[in-house]
Amino acid sequence: MRESVNSWLLLNLVTDRSLSQGRSLVEVVAEAVAGGVTCVQLREKTCSTRQFLDEALALKALLQPLRVSLIINDRVDIAMAVGADGVHLGQSDMPISHARHLLGPDCLIGISAESVQDALAAEQQGADYIGISPVFSTPTKTDTAPALGLNGIRQIRELVRIPLVGIGGINLTNARQVIAAGADGVAVVSAIMAAESPRQAAEVIRRELG
Repeated sequence: MRESVNSWLLLNLVTDRSLSQGRSLVEVVAEAVAGGVTCVQLREKTCSTRQFLDEALALKALLQPLRVSLIINDRVDIAMAVGADGVHLGQSDMPISHARHLLGPDCLIGISAESVQDALAAEQQGADYIGISPVFSTPTKTDTAPALGLNGIRQIRELVRIPLVGIGGINLTNARQVIAAGADGVAVVSAIMAAESPRQAAEVIRRELG
């Protein structure tokens, strides 16, 4: 799986059940994938471990036959339990070395970077890709550093060789700019999760990305 990191990085959906307008998570994700989402990151901050596990299992059952990668946010234990393709860790989560020891060499490990220093450290410590967060200000996460902007992507791109994914305030109007600045992909939350038609929203953004 690690050999094909770039193949699924283009359009990532980061889930947020609070934006789903009463629809099930599986329903929204299925529509988004039909519209061109290439990777799904399951992010849950408030539910129980059992509910998180159930959601992860349901998404894996949906995504695996479609060859769409499932990444678990924060929770190495959930990633291990469901055999996810990878885990995405923040700066205060489990260190990369410990996660790698538990998950093995083939599981993808992404790291959120809020600065150039974070990005350099992530590459040095063996991350498979970096989530540059946030690129633009966003209401879906309130615990992030000030927005890095497109110049932040350019600075990090000049210094690291591993793939970069931009996240934070990304939508149809700016997704192409994020790629042009040097990112290999974008991660989208509300622009797809809250859309009346997640499929159509994903299709439009995917076309913008080329």
